[in-house]
Amino acid sequence: MLVSCSNNDISSKNFKLKQGDILFQDLDCGSLCNAIEKVTKGYKGANFSHVGLVVENNKNILCVIEAISKGVSLTPIDTFLNRSFNSKNKPKVVVGRITPKYFNSINSAIAKATKLIGKPYDDIYIMDDSTYYCSELIYEIFSYNNEPIFKLYPMTFKDPETNKTFSAWEEYYKKLQVEIPESKLGINPGSISRSNAIDIVHVYGYPSGWVN
Repeated sequence: MLVSCSNNDISSKNFKLKQGDILFQDLDCGSLCNAIEKVTKGYKGANFSHVGLVVENNKNILCVIEAISKGVSLTPIDTFLNRSFNSKNKPKVVVGRITPKYFNSINSAIAKATKLIGKPYDDIYIMDDSTYYCSELIYEIFSYNNEPIFKLYPMTFKDPETNKTFSAWEEYYKKLQVEIPESKLGINPGSISRSNAIDIVHVYGYPSGWVN
C-alpha cells in the first residue's frame, strides 16, 4: 500500500497524468547530469538526466517511484516537478505514456516498482544486481511477453567531442575505487524517451536541447 503523497492538482489545461506514465526530467545536478545528457539525446533532442514512474496510492493520489541517491523512493509529485525549472519557470519535465501495444505491462510494472521501494541506489551503474539507478529501474519493471520493452546499449562515459572520458566521471569513479564501466550494457533516460514503446504526450516545461 502506498502512502499519501500530495493533494495538489497537477493537471495542466486538459492534460491529466495517469498511473503508469513515465516522467523524463532535465535535472540540474551539475557536471554528472551534463555528461549524461551530452552522450545520449532524448526525444526531440531534449537533455534528460532523470526518469521516474507515476503511480497512485490507495487514495488515488499521484506520486512518483524513482531511484535517487537515497535509494528507490516514493516521492510526492510536486516535489518531483519542482526540482528544476526552465527560463519560463516551468518544470523541465516531459511525460511519456506506454503505447497501446504494451498497456498490459503497466500494472505489473507498478507492482514490481512498489516492491523495490527501499532498495539501494546503483551508484556504479552496473546492471543485474540488487541496486538501481533511475533508468535501470524503469528497464527492469517493464516487460512484454517476458521480455524487456526497452533496449540496452553499450554505455559511454566519454565526451563525444573529444572521445576522452569526462573528468567528472573520472573523479566520480576514482572516489568509488572502481573501474569505469565503459562499453558495458546500460540504459539512460534519453534512450527510453525515444523508444517506440513510448508516446510523448505532454510537456510541463521545455527542457534544454528541445527542438520543435
